[in-house]
Amino acid sequence: MSNRLRGFVIAAALSVVTTMPGLAQNPDADPSRSGSRSLRAPHLGGSRNVTVVAHVPLGGWSQVMDIEMEQELSRPYVYVARADFLPLMNQQTPDGRMSKGVDIISIKDPAHARRIYSWRVENQELHTGLGGMDNKYFKLKGRYYDVQSLQFFQGGPDTDVGATVLDVTNLPDTAGVKEVGRLHAFGLTTGFHNIFAYRHSNGQTLLIATTSASSANVYDMEKFLARGPQDGMVAKVPNPDSVSMGMKGYHDLYVGYDPTNHRDVFYGAGLNGYYVYDISNLADPKLLTSITGGSGIFIAHTITPDPTGRYAVAEVEYQYSPLRIYDLKPGLDGTVKTVSRPIGAWANSWDGNAHNHEVRWPYVFVAGYMDGLQVFNMMDPTNPYTVGGYYTCDCVLGVGKEGAGQVGGMDGAFGVDVRNADGLIVVSDRRSGFWAFKMDGFDGWNGHQWGLPNASSVQDWDNGPEGAPKQVS
Repeated sequence: MSNRLRGFVIAAALSVVTTMPGLAQNPDADPSRSGSRSLRAPHLGGSRNVTVVAHVPLGGWSQVMDIEMEQELSRPYVYVARADFLPLMNQQTPDGRMSKGVDIISIKDPAHARRIYSWRVENQELHTGLGGMDNKYFKLKGRYYDVQSLQFFQGGPDTDVGATVLDVTNLPDTAGVKEVGRLHAFGLTTGFHNIFAYRHSNGQTLLIATTSASSANVYDMEKFLARGPQDGMVAKVPNPDSVSMGMKGYHDLYVGYDPTNHRDVFYGAGLNGYYVYDISNLADPKLLTSITGGSGIFIAHTITPDPTGRYAVAEVEYQYSPLRIYDLKPGLDGTVKTVSRPIGAWANSWDGNAHNHEVRWPYVFVAGYMDGLQVFNMMDPTNPYTVGGYYTCDCVLGVGKEGAGQVGGMDGAFGVDVRNADGLIVVSDRRSGFWAFKMDGFDGWNGHQWGLPNASSVQDWDNGPEGAPKQVS
């Protein structure tokens, strides 16, 4: 992990301005609501079409990480990962309290959202490292579970613990929340940086996790809950080029079903490139294509496909870099060995660094660090354009090296999620906490309304992926 963190610092030090087609500024900024970036004082505000539904402060700076929202309207719960980043920089947390774990927020009454439960790892001062990073939930046999990824470093306990699993079925009765077990990375240190929960076409409920090794671990959560051997780990997805700048494996990932070709597809951000695998047969992942060798692919961080799996939105983790959009078709068809050139790109600000994002075609919802929540339209992937946003950071937004990226401190909006049933948007901000928004005209998402597969990061836990063969229980 020290090498990985060192790589991030090196990346942040690069002052590289990338010029690409499709870069767009926010045309809908409302100066009357401080919708433009302030260079002088902390502020909040955004475009006219984005409305604040809820805001819940959660704690000191850099203790808030990624966010996950349950999708059923009858279960109005949001999970926010909690960490302690400052001790890694030899700094004390602002209030002296550690927060390694997860917070559960109820949005049953969105206008009065509130934190209803917090889980914290025991003996926090002994657990060196970040703590909670990513969060995903899943449903299995009528019960609901929250998975909080964990990263603990050498010098303390539980260095191979990757995640804790909480049974949250009884919410809003928080007395019924209980830890049912912890997933392990088995011989690897620093736990799981990112995780993805997926209902495989074969009927398995999977959790895929990135580790400090050169592959992603795949866990069968039914076997895990039954206390299966090795926590139910059933497969690994390799990285074909496992070392880049001293870093291994994958940073982030996405898995989706391809109904046209009847296959489960893994999309991995592999630090020095992006790799796409057919994981229909978990025992034998097959590389379909990759995105490598292109200009500016340094610390390949996150990749999210559109519902068809043809176009992918990809992030690299350094300031001044836009989100790139790639057409994977030439690689998937085999006409090229690897895809190297994007067909479009988007950035909210020239000195920013867009972070995590969710695709609900044609919209892409972006957690843009100090640029807050930003939304762009990729209906024409060669010419994406901004349609709305809101600055959540409540911080001074400088320009250039002090701007909205890593050099500016990776401050602001870290994670984003979207509820398909009603279009609610939630954001976790490392300074100001939890936010919920509505965007005018976006009242939910279903791919069929656009003539596309109904595919996103949202899973149908009861029926499995759309278009997949039905499993007989």
